[in-house]
Amino acid sequence: MQDNIRKTVLVLVVAMIVVAIGYFELQKPKRIGTTGTEIQVPAILTVSTITDEKPQQNATKTVTVSGLQAQEPTRSIDRSSIQKEKALKFDRLKELVNPGGFINGDSFRLADFAGKKVILIDFWTYSCINCQRTTPYLNAWYEKYKDQGLVIVGVHTPEFGFEKMYENVVKATRNAGIQYPVVQDNEYGTWNAYANRFWPRKYLIDIDGFIVYDHIGEGDYDGTERVIQKALKERQDAFDMSDSIAGGVVAPKEAVTMNMSGVKSPEVYFGAARNASLKNGKEGLRGLQILDTPEDSVLNRLYLGGSWYFDDEFARTESSGATIIYRYSAKNVYFVARADSDVVIKITRDGELLGIDAGKDVGADGVVRVKEDRLYELVNGTTYGEHVLEMEVQGPGLEAYTFTFG
Repeated sequence: MQDNIRKTVLVLVVAMIVVAIGYFELQKPKRIGTTGTEIQVPAILTVSTITDEKPQQNATKTVTVSGLQAQEPTRSIDRSSIQKEKALKFDRLKELVNPGGFINGDSFRLADFAGKKVILIDFWTYSCINCQRTTPYLNAWYEKYKDQGLVIVGVHTPEFGFEKMYENVVKATRNAGIQYPVVQDNEYGTWNAYANRFWPRKYLIDIDGFIVYDHIGEGDYDGTERVIQKALKERQDAFDMSDSIAGGVVAPKEAVTMNMSGVKSPEVYFGAARNASLKNGKEGLRGLQILDTPEDSVLNRLYLGGSWYFDDEFARTESSGATIIYRYSAKNVYFVARADSDVVIKITRDGELLGIDAGKDVGADGVVRVKEDRLYELVNGTTYGEHVLEMEVQGPGLEAYTFTFG
């Protein structure tokens, strides 16, 4: 009897120890990555790059950080107790790792802004349709809050080789109307430091240098903006500023909201490294394949006809007359492609020209010309449904990367 009691007590003690260990582990800040340098904001803030600060009772002097005019207050602010509490819940900001080219300004470090600004980091890549649909909101937030303490940093981590080219990123940045600073992350250093796996992904860093919010993919723009407003208000309180933060939420006229529940087709890759959807060829095989297309097609399966050379990232046409057939279920179709010279593709859907459902890159004659390294809009449909997309490539040298759907 006593042995049973001792065993029961022992089990209870062990269980209590396990629970206690679990509790204290939960209180520890989670680590977002094993690489990169954490930026720790001093507990006693003595410097602030505040573009919107008006002189108060304390003397100020003008400073410049990465080309941003700012006011530097000479007073000290003790945030030690606040930072200790946040350290139990949030990760700290990490510095850029091996940054490449800088766009929209001179080179900078995130440490230039930590403890001075609220920082919104946006991981993106320019041929990603989800990133493109997010950009109008980022542009609107930057315009609305840049003078109230927000800095947005676009970290461009490329999915494909052509997205590593500086001139391509510059052109895409300008076409998207992006005014905030963008830095290239071609080696995935910053991406890995944040243990990121998604495009787009946003991280919001508060005045104490902690990542207080992150969001994967599109959507919840109103929720994200409210978190930005809250962080900006905390910044103002920290520096004893009297100005109010702009309220409401933005509604960019360029914004496109998709009902993704109507999309039944996943992203499709052409390259050998990820072409599991290839139905009439050997998936994962690098090199030349000569393929015949069947009379009937299966939903969400890729069919290629003619002579194709498969690289890890893309499939390239080796002769004129190659074909692409894909049965999809969605409203919109996007195509990531490039070519060294102008390649013409004839587009039909269910055997007919697209008509009013033609995407912006398809002419009235049903032709799209691939001459830039980017995403092309092939179908801009009016309703969701199942269709067969047919493409006749009228020339060699087309590199096909992905289909995506909306």
